[in-house]
Amino acid sequence: MKLGPIDSGRIEAMAARLQAAAAKATPAPTSFPAMATMATTARVGQTADVSALSGTVAAGRTGSTNESTQVSFSDSLKKMLDSVNEQQTKADAFSKRFALGDDSVNLSDVMIERQKASLSLQATVQVRNKLVSAYHEIMNMQV
Repeated sequence: MKLGPIDSGRIEAMAARLQAAAAKATPAPTSFPAMATMATTARVGQTADVSALSGTVAAGRTGSTNESTQVSFSDSLKKMLDSVNEQQTKADAFSKRFALGDDSVNLSDVMIERQKASLSLQATVQVRNKLVSAYHEIMNMQV
C-alpha cells in the first residue's frame, strides 16, 4: 500500500475548532484518562510521552502555566503522525532495496518493517476514529 505524506492541515483545523468550542463553554475541571490511553496506543513500538500531555492538562486546570513544560496537543499529534509517515517511508525503502537485490536486506527484515508500518497506521486510524467520535460528542453537547 503506497501512502503519500500525511497532511496535518485538516488535523490542525479540527484542533482549532475544538479549542474554539472549548473557549465558548466553561466545563468543570475533569481528568482525561482516555487521551492518555489514545496517545499510548498511537505510538506502537515507541515510548510515549504521556506525561507531557498530562502536564498540559494539569497546568491548564490549576492556572499555573509554565511555558517550558507546556506541550500543545496539536504538536504532539503532529509528531505522532510524522513518526507513522517515517515508518511507512522506511518500510517502502526496505522493500525497494530488497526488490533491487541489495544483499544487506533480507526478506524477514522487509516483512518486519512492513508489519511495524501496518501496526502504526492501524493504531493511528483508531486514534483518529476516537478523536472524531469525541469531536462529534462535544459538538452535540447542549450548552
